[in-house]
Amino acid sequence: MASIDLNSDVGESYGNWTFGDDAAIFESVSSANVACGFHAGDPSGIRATCEAAAAAGVVIGAHPAYRDLAGFGRRFMDVAPKELIDDVIYQIGALEALARSAGTEVRYVKPHGALYNTIVHHETQAKAVAKAVAEVAPGLPLLVLPNSEIQRAAEAAGLRTVTEAFADRAYTPEGTLVSRREPGSVLHDLDGIVEHVLRILDGKVQAIDGSIVRIAADSICVHGDTPGAVAMAARVRAAVAEAGVGIASFA
Repeated sequence: MASIDLNSDVGESYGNWTFGDDAAIFESVSSANVACGFHAGDPSGIRATCEAAAAAGVVIGAHPAYRDLAGFGRRFMDVAPKELIDDVIYQIGALEALARSAGTEVRYVKPHGALYNTIVHHETQAKAVAKAVAEVAPGLPLLVLPNSEIQRAAEAAGLRTVTEAFADRAYTPEGTLVSRREPGSVLHDLDGIVEHVLRILDGKVQAIDGSIVRIAADSICVHGDTPGAVAMAARVRAAVAEAGVGIASFA
């Protein structure tokens, strides 16, 4: 593997509430999944995040979600396909305007939270998300979990897909993410996270039951809102570099 992308969720502060340290995260990652206002983020904060990303040379991607501020976009919503299409288009458009005002642009799309996890297996919503991206920004890659419904729907819609793995999340034996409602779903031990990332570079993960699952990932996500996220991102970047793998955005 010559290089891999490191991505992180950012721009999630809202009004008087601050989440994460985006500027510090930008020292370690190559791509930034910027909140679009539906699960987190407000216009001023989103624009400031775009400006900081541009200054740091970090590529910006849209991070659309269910319309769920109260639940931080982490609750499943039974949204009609047309409504979901319109919501995703709206969010991409809003971020694109703010990014352009900050001297940069949206270069990819990665759904957030419950929407991301739902479209791994929910064919109808996966097709809606793929249709939204294909209609408004067909040239943008879609960041997805491997072997998912959204990967199949996006490729059927003519979109480029980029597969990712997660540095700080546990996996099921099926290769999906363990629900955040389950104990052990989020990884916190830095040494364990480094070991997990090195496995990812080798094309595999250890599932929560101890089994080894083969995966293919062109990007690794380090969540910006996880406790100790800045230290984790720096440690992951160092581990990837020490493994002789370059760090560069896929977009």
